[in-house]
Amino acid sequence: MNWLMVVVGAVVGAPLRYLTDRAVQARHNTVFPWGTFTVNIAACAGLGFLTGAATATTVPQSVQHLIGPGLCATLSTYSTFSFESLRLAETGSRYFALANAGVSIVAGLGTAYVGAGLAQAVLG
Repeated sequence: MNWLMVVVGAVVGAPLRYLTDRAVQARHNTVFPWGTFTVNIAACAGLGFLTGAATATTVPQSVQHLIGPGLCATLSTYSTFSFESLRLAETGSRYFALANAGVSIVAGLGTAYVGAGLAQAVLG
């Protein structure tokens, strides 16, 4: 049953990732990959909240699989983040490459931490 929940989450997360990435990036006239940044931060927030909820209360394992390795894992994308950072560096946008790498890591960890804290405050 858990594998089915992962599949269901992925069926939602993968298209949501693509559509969000394209919608956000279309609104920015810069080489910075705002679309990928947005989906990765959203996934960090969701996974942080799920983690906080799981420590504050009982979250059914099926829901954990649906949201964690299903939705959040397919919503986020480390490979695209890496590729875009490398592409920025190779095309002479080293400042944007460094900003993408640094800000993405700090913001992702910070957002996951805030999400976990929020879940514990609300559900604990």
